[in-house]
Amino acid sequence: MTTTQHIGAAGELLVQYRLLKLGIDSARMTTDSGIDLVVYSPLRAEAVTVQVKTQTAPSPSGGKGALSVGFYFPDDLRAEILALALLSTDQVWLFTRDEARELAQQHNAKGNRQLYWYMQQRPARGLGQAPLHAGDVEQHLLERCTAALFVVPAPAVDADQRR
Repeated sequence: MTTTQHIGAAGELLVQYRLLKLGIDSARMTTDSGIDLVVYSPLRAEAVTVQVKTQTAPSPSGGKGALSVGFYFPDDLRAEILALALLSTDQVWLFTRDEARELAQQHNAKGNRQLYWYMQQRPARGLGQAPLHAGDVEQHLLERCTAALFVVPAPAVDADQRR
């Protein structure tokens, strides 16, 4: 993957693939309007908008620290759901617009926020303290929150989905 467009497209397709495996239909948007996917919620009988942000792999914090993954998104996020895709592990996390804004640790003058976390589990100093760690965002993994976000029956989690 050589361009940011390829990386972004791969993330969108990963989210679509993971949703389709759970029986949830979605469509990619061809416009650059801040909405990447439209997901159909069968029980709500309506569409839910999704913006996808993608990283290829975790990177060392500060260039030489612990592995972390970070995603920038606009402060004025138009989509209802922010999907964060990590291509190296095929993991996807889903956040409502409000959750993403609340959990973002950085907010700059250009109108962007950053949501990031360390890939290892949290040291024993207590939950809820910054910075976030992998365990702090586990409940946002696609397979764990799809039923609530898209109002569909809860999926049976198999071994492929736990990784």
